Amino acid sequence: MRLARGLLLCAAALLAAPVHAGETFKAVKARGTLRCGVSEGIAGFSSRDATGRWVGMDAEFCRAVAAAALGSGEKVSFIPLTASRRFPALQAGSIDILVRQTTWTLARESGLKVRFAGILLYDGQGFMVPGKSAVSSVAALDGSTVCVEKGTTHADNLAEYFATNGWRVSPLVLESSAELAAAFRGGRCQAYSSDVSQLSSLRASTPGGAQDYVILKDRISKEPIGPVVRAGDEEWLTLVRWVLFMLVAAEEQGITGANAANRMSTPAAIRAIGAADEFSQSLGVERGWALRAVQSGGNYGEIFERSLGGGSPLKLERGPNRPWTQGGLMYAPPIR
Repeated sequence: MRLARGLLLCAAALLAAPVHAGETFKAVKARGTLRCGVSEGIAGFSSRDATGRWVGMDAEFCRAVAAAALGSGEKVSFIPLTASRRFPALQAGSIDILVRQTTWTLARESGLKVRFAGILLYDGQGFMVPGKSAVSSVAALDGSTVCVEKGTTHADNLAEYFATNGWRVSPLVLESSAELAAAFRGGRCQAYSSDVSQLSSLRASTPGGAQDYVILKDRISKEPIGPVVRAGDEEWLTLVRWVLFMLVAAEEQGITGANAANRMSTPAAIRAIGAADEFSQSLGVERGWALRAVQSGGNYGEIFERSLGGGSPLKLERGPNRPWTQGGLMYAPPIR
């Protein structure tokens, strides 16, 4: 299965149209709009609210990039994509950046000729089961049918983990998360396997929520999730990467979306954020790009809490997504 998947990745890379250095960023600036590939609607990451506005961690990050690159976080066109269509869309140039709960892997960077700009969320693959079932661990799913989404790493992880433990599993692989949710709720599979954050999103958006569905404690993989761009445009990759780092650095220094402008005169803020202006010309952006990124939706912690944490229906613990000063893994390299 893995060999076949690797060959498909290589084939996709060979068929993809060549992208020359600088082409993506030049096109974004000429168009005046960032085209951001997101999910079809995963609460907490990228979904439309009651007014039709895209909200969630992925949507917020897209706006931060647009604010840095184009001067306004509102200069974004959100392109909803299934997991299986996300990389073809990026390779074809239909989107400028992919921010859709996408796991960073060597196979993807090497086979698809894409580049991950960093880690937006540390996650792991888990399992959700109906609360009324007797399943309390992955071992109890031996011989079961498990729902997984097409075009993700989850099917491979599932097969490998069960084979390693000598268990049997029948994956039910469907095109979209919406189809899988319907299949799971309809009893076509005994468990749904995905990133724990996505399972939490599904549970939060389902009538009955935590009372009717249980996310098992088992984790079978590491899922470092981050924004993706095409290879060949180092200027664009660097900007996207450092937008992420600026959001992390802002939280480290207590710089929020509301106080950012006033805090920029302090020595710590200048070191963490303000000094980025020295490199505006080499990045091809207007001065104040890092400040604009933070002001568009707040620092990393603000975005997490509003989208996934205590201020959201998901109520996810930050865990490794806490700042390194609080025992987490979120860490911004120094500007100089």
